[in-house]
Amino acid sequence: MMEGEYSSSSSTELCKSRRQRDKPYRGIRMRKWGKWVAEIREPNKRSRIWLGSYSTPVAAARAYDTAVFYLRGPSARLNFPEYVVEKDRLDDMSAASIRKKATEVGARVDAIETGLISSELKKSSRPKNPDLNEKPMPESSDDMF
Repeated sequence: MMEGEYSSSSSTELCKSRRQRDKPYRGIRMRKWGKWVAEIREPNKRSRIWLGSYSTPVAAARAYDTAVFYLRGPSARLNFPEYVVEKDRLDDMSAASIRKKATEVGARVDAIETGLISSELKKSSRPKNPDLNEKPMPESSDDMF
């Protein structure tokens, strides 16, 4: 291969990695200001069902999964197939009821995800209270004179 030439496989890999970074899950996208949004097209229609805006891509993807499962059934391509509850049914299959169920799931996941992130930040930013009565120990053998 000559200098400046690219193989089709390396350019395909580059496109895939860029796509995974920009859209890590199916049915979601990131707004300019960092929020993740989910929406889905209604089958055989041009209209879309708005599924909400979320702080994390996982929450947006779970909202999408909920909606696509109700619209397309068990054969739907999901981001997280392990979290689908097939026993959970909707009485009304309207766009409004699908939106409501999807936003409930997304909001619940968003709360869990952001709660975990903020609690981890609090743990790491909190200074450890040392025992002032304890004799200091060197951190490594190099610290000893």
